[in-house]
Amino acid sequence: MGSGNLLTDLIRGAGMPLLLLAMLAMMMVPLPPLGLDVLFTFNIALSVAILLTTVYVGRPLDFAVFPTILLVVTLMRLALNIASTRVVLLNGHTGTSAAGKVIEAFGEFVIGGNYAVGLVIFGILVIINFVVVTKGATRVSEVTARFTLDAMPGKQMAIDADLNAGIIDQETARTRRAEISEEADFYGSMDGSSKFIRGDAIAAILILFINIIGGLIIGTSQHGLTFSAAVHNYTLLTIGDGLVAQVPSLLLSTAVAIIVTRVSRSQDMRKQVFLQLFSDHRTLLVTAAVLGVLGIIPGMPNFAFLSLAGLCGFAAFRIERSQRTPAEPEVVETTPEAALPDLSWQDVDPVDLIGLDVGYRLIPLVDRNRDGALVSRIKGVRRKLTEELGFLVSPVHIRDNLDLGPNNYRITLAGVCIGEGEVQIDKDLAINPSQVFGKIEGIETVDPAFGLEAYWIDASQREEAQMLGYTVVDPATVVATHLSEVLKSNAHELLGHEECQQLMDRLAESSPKLVEDLTPKLLPMSTITRVLQNLLEEKISVRNIRKIAETLAEQGARSQDPDALSAAVRVSLGRSIVQNVAGTRPELPVLTLEPELERILNDSAQEGGSLGLEPAMMERLHKSLSEKAQSQEIAGEPAVLLVAPQVRPWMSRMMRNVRNLHVLAYNEVPDDKRIQMLAAVG
Repeated sequence: MGSGNLLTDLIRGAGMPLLLLAMLAMMMVPLPPLGLDVLFTFNIALSVAILLTTVYVGRPLDFAVFPTILLVVTLMRLALNIASTRVVLLNGHTGTSAAGKVIEAFGEFVIGGNYAVGLVIFGILVIINFVVVTKGATRVSEVTARFTLDAMPGKQMAIDADLNAGIIDQETARTRRAEISEEADFYGSMDGSSKFIRGDAIAAILILFINIIGGLIIGTSQHGLTFSAAVHNYTLLTIGDGLVAQVPSLLLSTAVAIIVTRVSRSQDMRKQVFLQLFSDHRTLLVTAAVLGVLGIIPGMPNFAFLSLAGLCGFAAFRIERSQRTPAEPEVVETTPEAALPDLSWQDVDPVDLIGLDVGYRLIPLVDRNRDGALVSRIKGVRRKLTEELGFLVSPVHIRDNLDLGPNNYRITLAGVCIGEGEVQIDKDLAINPSQVFGKIEGIETVDPAFGLEAYWIDASQREEAQMLGYTVVDPATVVATHLSEVLKSNAHELLGHEECQQLMDRLAESSPKLVEDLTPKLLPMSTITRVLQNLLEEKISVRNIRKIAETLAEQGARSQDPDALSAAVRVSLGRSIVQNVAGTRPELPVLTLEPELERILNDSAQEGGSLGLEPAMMERLHKSLSEKAQSQEIAGEPAVLLVAPQVRPWMSRMMRNVRNLHVLAYNEVPDDKRIQMLAAVG
C-alpha cells in the first residue's frame, strides 16, 4: 500500500517536468505524423477539460492554479505549432496527409477541401477569439485585479468588525484574511495570464502567413511542384494546422472569460444560470408571445416559431404553477374565558438590565424558529464583551414593539433607551471607512455604531461596493455591532452588586485569605463595586481581579474614598493600561499640557469640586485636544494625554466624549516605557 502511494506521488510530481521536457522535444526533435495526431488530440481534450472545470468549479479560488495551467497549455500549443510547421514544410509536397490525420481531417472534412473557405473560417475564428473573447476577458481581468486590490482594506475592516463584534473567532478571521490575499493574487495572475491568450492569437495569424509563403517557396523551388499544386497542398495543410490550434485556443479564451466574470462567492453556476434566467415566469411568457406573433406572419418559418412559442408558454405555465403556494385558512379556536386570578407580586415584571426592542419587520432577524441571524450575533457579542470586560454580561432580552417603526430597533439599559437605529432587512449596509474609490448607488444613511457615512444597497451590489473600498455588512451585523459599542460605552452600568459578589466568590476559590481580609473587614462590597465601576467607566477591564483586590487590600486602610482607591488601582494596572492603549512598542507618544496651564489646573483642582476654569478657556482647551486626537487617529497613532495625577480625573471627565483620547497620569506609565513628546497643548 505504501509503495503504491509512493509511486502515485512520484507520477504526480514528475508530471509537470515531463510535460516541459516534452515541449522542448517538440521544438527540437522532428515528430512523426502519428505523434502529431496524438498530441493534437491530447491538446483538444485538455482544453475541453479546462473549460468544463471553469464551469463546474464552485468559485474562482477553487481553481487557483488556472493561471499556471493557462501558461503551460499555451506554451504546449505553440510548441505543437513549431513541430507541425516543420513537418508541413518538410513533407508537404507529398500530399495533404503529410502532417497526420488530424490536420488532414480539419483541412479536408471541416472546410471541404476548399482552401478559400478555410481561410474565411480561420479568419472568423481568429476575429472571434482575438477581438471578442480575448479582448473582453483581458479587460475584465484588468478591472477585476485593480478593484480587488482596491477593495482589500474594506474587506479587512469588515473582518475586524466581525471579530470585534464576536461574530467570528481568531481562526476564522485568519482564514478569511488568507482568502482575501489569495483572491488578490489570483486576479493579479489572471490579469497577466490573459495576455498569453492575446499573444497566442496574434502568433496564430503570423504563423499562418509564414507557413503559406514558406510552403509556396519550398514547394515550387525545391520540390518542382506547380504553383497551383503547391497552393493546394501547403494552404490546406497550413489551414488545417491553424484550425487545429485555434479550436483549443478559443476554448481556453472562453474558460478565461468565464472564470474572471464569475462572482467570488461559492455557487453552482449551472443552477444559478437557470434560477436567475428562468425564475420569473413572465420572462418566458413574453418570449412566447413575441415568438407567436412572428410565427403567424406570412413567409416566416411558421412551424419553428410557433412550436418554440408553445414550448416557452408551457414552461412559463409550469414555473408559475410550481411557485404558487395555496394559502391555508386559519383555524381560530374559541375557548371560554377563564376567571381572572387575583394580582400578586408575580405579576410585577422586573426591569430587564439589557433590552432590545425591534419593529415587526425585523422579527425574522430574531426568530429562533427561522434561524434568525441576530440571535447568534448577540450571543457572540455577549461572549466577546465578557472576555474583554472581565465579568459575565447579562443576557439581552429581545422583544417586538409595535410602538416602534417597522424597521426600527431600540437598545435599552435598565428600561432607559441608550441607542436606537433603523435597518433595511432586505439590504446590506455599505459603510464608508473614510477612503473609498467611488460612490455607490443606494439609500444614504449613517452607520449607527460609529456615525460614519453609509448607504443601504441591494445584495447584488455587494461585490461592487467592496471593490470600491466600502465595508459591507448585513442588517444583523449592523444591530449587533451597535449593541456591542453601546454596551462597551456603558459597561460600568452593567456591573452591579451581584456581579461584584460573583467576582469575589470566584477569587475566593483561588485566594480565600485575600478576599477574607478585604471584605467585609476592610472595605464594604458597595465600595469595591464602585471602584470596579469607575474602572469600567474609564474603559479598563476588570479581568485582573486579583491585582485589583490586592491593591484595594493595601490601600483600604488608608482611605475609604472610591475615587482615591480607583486612582491607586489604575497605578497598579498601569502596565496593562498602557499596553492596551499603545501596544508593545517601546515608546509611548503623548500629548501634554503647557506648564503654566497645568499649574493653573493643578492649583484649582479641589477635592469634591471642579477645575476652576472659565467656560471659554475650557471650550478652547477641549477644541485643541480634540483636534490633536483626530490628527493622531488619522496618522494611525494612539492619542494619549499625559497629566498630573491630581488633574487626571477631571480632564478624563471633560474629554470623555472625545473618541480615542486616553488621559493618563504620570505615575501610571511604567518606568521602562520611554515617553515621546508630540506637542504641548495650551
